[in-house]
Amino acid sequence: MSDTLSPPAAAPGYYQRHIFFCLNDRPNGENSCAHHNAQAGFDRCKAQVKAAGLAGAGKVRVNKAGCLDRCAAGPVAVVYPEGIWYTFVDDADIDEIVESHLKNGKIVERLVPPAELGR
Repeated sequence: MSDTLSPPAAAPGYYQRHIFFCLNDRPNGENSCAHHNAQAGFDRCKAQVKAAGLAGAGKVRVNKAGCLDRCAAGPVAVVYPEGIWYTFVDDADIDEIVESHLKNGKIVERLVPPAELGR
């Protein structure tokens, strides 16, 4: 896998990149992203994208998602159009995803969970 991505060429989509954060909460006590500070990661990403001037049409969109079925790797987020999955534990991880991937198109390899981690 290349660790540098080219920006999508005049993509027909509205955003250059779109990141979705799983915020699913399983009330029965089963493991879920909400139990691992996913909301804080989402909030941090949204604030950092806005502060960096990356938000808006033709740029980056930060969205909430329900279950993305990768609970074992949680909390998780996925960036499109590349389809790169991330796990994170703190603000520094989120800041690195924003700066490296969302801004500069470089995958943060250390935060990519193993492909076999699903639910």
